[in-house]
Amino acid sequence: MTTRADSTPLSSGPFALAIDIGGTKVESALVDPSATLLPGSRHRAPTGSGSTADDIADAVRRVIAETLASAPPGAEIVGAGIGSAGPIDAGHGTVSPLNLSAWRAYPVRALVRDAIGTRVPDPVLRLDGLCILLAEHWAGALQHHRTAMGMVISTGIGGGLLVEGRLVGGRTGNAGHIGQIQLHEHESAGKDLSTTLEGVASGTSIVAWAREQGWGGTDGPQLSAAYAAGDPIALAAVERCANAVGDGIASACALLDLEAVAIGGGFVNVAPDLIDRIRARVNAVAPLDTIPGVEILRSALSDEAPLIGAAGLVHRADLLT
Repeated sequence: MTTRADSTPLSSGPFALAIDIGGTKVESALVDPSATLLPGSRHRAPTGSGSTADDIADAVRRVIAETLASAPPGAEIVGAGIGSAGPIDAGHGTVSPLNLSAWRAYPVRALVRDAIGTRVPDPVLRLDGLCILLAEHWAGALQHHRTAMGMVISTGIGGGLLVEGRLVGGRTGNAGHIGQIQLHEHESAGKDLSTTLEGVASGTSIVAWAREQGWGGTDGPQLSAAYAAGDPIALAAVERCANAVGDGIASACALLDLEAVAIGGGFVNVAPDLIDRIRARVNAVAPLDTIPGVEILRSALSDEAPLIGAAGLVHRADLLT
């Protein structure tokens, strides 16, 4: 597959060191002011719920060291941006990712600062959803919008907000955490329950739900194959995801009068018509007549968005509040 980095002439920088910390992996790369990853600079290490605090810290140090080692001789690195699963505390530089139980109030900004030394200014920490939104506004599907939301559907569900051309971090840096909004479900058996959007519609949750219904697979790619083959449980699972995400987006649109929503993350690829299904659900449940005009878009940056957005914390600091 051709990526932005593959198709763009080699840049001489200056570069931002981008770090993305998620529930299953940590990645880093060097990114130039045109939002292009330097070829060969992207490195990844696994994390996961079974990792210890030291395991995760070692993974962060390792990918940073590998990325810095890939820099061209004499390359200028002007800063470092960290996008992390939340919740975070941007002011204190700590993170407590819901899917990384070993890290609670972990001083990730200090960890990254120590790993890179004094060669760059103090790292900038923001929620991963905000970084994805920043990437889409800087170089992706939301370049021409001023009030919008970016979303990721993956191991969890995250988001970020752009309001009147400015990224909104909120009091602690967790604004836009749409995966944690409460949904009220009406089960067919008559049982009512309230749960989070992430608890219903993340890739992890949808796979678990499908297995509870008797599906024999174990992961998103297998569910995608089952959907393509017409498996009824897989079809119901994708519909469940689309309906829950659509409900969440409709509520966000009512609150913020959004122009557009860009959706990325690995689980978006579970079905070729997932975005269409989400759009249809938003239109079906819209509480206001203005909401069906909101654009529901697929991310234009594929899996590079988290790193591009983390780099944007340095290169596009003008957008931060």
